[in-house]
Amino acid sequence: MNIALIGYGKMGKAIEKIAEERGHKIVLICNSELSVQHADFSNVEMAIEFSQPDLAMNHINFCLSKNIPVIVGTTGWNEHLPEVQDKIKSSNGSLLHASNFSIGVNIFFELNKKLAQLLEGKMEYKASIEEIHHLQKLDSPSGTAITIADGILANNNDYNSWVLGKNEVPHTNNHQVPLTAMRLPDVPGTHTVQYTSKIDTISISHEAHSRIGFALGAVIAAEFLLGKKGEFQMNDVLNF
Repeated sequence: MNIALIGYGKMGKAIEKIAEERGHKIVLICNSELSVQHADFSNVEMAIEFSQPDLAMNHINFCLSKNIPVIVGTTGWNEHLPEVQDKIKSSNGSLLHASNFSIGVNIFFELNKKLAQLLEGKMEYKASIEEIHHLQKLDSPSGTAITIADGILANNNDYNSWVLGKNEVPHTNNHQVPLTAMRLPDVPGTHTVQYTSKIDTISISHEAHSRIGFALGAVIAAEFLLGKKGEFQMNDVLNF
């Protein structure tokens, strides 16, 4: 598969290495020195986009307008998702997006939903979320943390919203989930969900050791998307 990388930071370089190990070719790299509008996509079969929230929509619209299937790993643009979904339908395009491409994190998402279901109605246990990322992480909370929080809200009617605290635990009422977003040096990503009572604490956690898991998941997602039309997410790739 001939792949274009849109964004060539640490994630882009990790994806390049994994893709080539799996027999694919990186035929184009777009970054601050070469925008998508000035690049030659004629030999591209798949685009993988890991850039910045303020650039993502431009890249998504470009790929859909050129009928190029695109994997989107950038987060922080989801308020535009209805617009993107309309564009996918009108262009008969192909797009797969995820807040996190790690297979382990997506398993964690499913565990989080199940735990939320099991603890519904047990108000002696108070839910909380903590996420820790590196200092260069632009969005806070991370897309992964938002997915975790939304998973709790969708599966436990005891909670109706989440509240963000940056580098400190926020004040909440009984029906709100505190989400603490920490930024520390050289942390690929750690996410923890806790349900704490006076008696004990139930906790699940995912700790990334490197970016390799994210890069591998993105390449696996690209292999899945090739030849398909429509909007997809990682639960489609993993058949959850």
